[in-house]
Amino acid sequence: MASGVGQIVKNKQVKLKGYVKGFPKESDLYVTSDSSIELRVPDGSPEGTILVKNLYLSGDPYMRFHMGESQKPDFPSFPLDAPISGFGVAKVLESKNPEFKVGDLIWGFRIQWEEYSLITKPEGFFKIHHTDVSLSYYTGILGMPGITAYFGFNEVCSPKEGEHVFISAASGAVGQLVGQFAKLKGCYVVGSAGSREKVELLKTKLGFDEAFNYKEEHDFLAALKRFFPKGIDIYFENVGGKMLDAVLLNMRAHGRIVVCGMISQYNLDHPEPVYNLASVIYNRVRIEGFVCFDYFSRYSELLDAVLPYIREKKINYLEDVAEGLDNGPAALVGLFSGRNIGKQVVAVAHE
Repeated sequence: MASGVGQIVKNKQVKLKGYVKGFPKESDLYVTSDSSIELRVPDGSPEGTILVKNLYLSGDPYMRFHMGESQKPDFPSFPLDAPISGFGVAKVLESKNPEFKVGDLIWGFRIQWEEYSLITKPEGFFKIHHTDVSLSYYTGILGMPGITAYFGFNEVCSPKEGEHVFISAASGAVGQLVGQFAKLKGCYVVGSAGSREKVELLKTKLGFDEAFNYKEEHDFLAALKRFFPKGIDIYFENVGGKMLDAVLLNMRAHGRIVVCGMISQYNLDHPEPVYNLASVIYNRVRIEGFVCFDYFSRYSELLDAVLPYIREKKINYLEDVAEGLDNGPAALVGLFSGRNIGKQVVAVAHE
């Protein structure tokens, strides 16, 4: 049994103060240490219950849906004055679950933003077998963003060598991977990002052919024409709004647009209209959305494909690590102003 099990400790938590409208603020969240937890699985707990120490928490744009007063069953609101939750990496301290033993490292969904969690239904969790890479990678390249990027690009986009690929929000958790997967396929790759620093990283660190700062472009269509004079074959959509509208006018015949996210629209009361959908008809463009959970059953394929790239340094992965739960609210809210560079991670404790 793990050292310290049975001890009662304070359990620092990040909680939601009130339902968010518009852009979230740090004041919408608060950190508290007024909760205590006993480091053991209580008597009478359901079979399968595990107690974990949280190591890394993942800050992701989709969490904005849960911060509002949601009417969507797939995106229920976080309870007020309770810990928010998301993807994370944890270590098992005590277990009544035959699949997870004391000392196992796991990653999965609905890990609460707190130091210790009692998980009564550890469904959708994966045991971590490969620890020669950073554990934080299981919030990113080897976790949900990796599944999203790998299958979203290789399965939904059906890329071919030599095709022209555009990625918005290209320096984020998913976009940076899509660009590198596209380069490994022999594609020409351009990304957009929100600062000159991010643009330089895309070109020098992540191997994109070109990149531009969308905040410095007054005409998105002109910018796309500059980098894609013959049009775009694949657009990996992370932004929506005006960027999508410009892309629609620059798609090549039989192009594909895969819709992963639309972060520019998440905080708006009224989403921006898209006017150029008729281009889908003229150019026979396929638009397809997907969710990462569609591919969780194929997780082993991601590991088989991507672990060698990491070990051989054929893929780089940028992380923006906030140390400690006290910095969690700022880290999460910063996603919506582009404050992060790379995958946003909150390091709760280090293994």
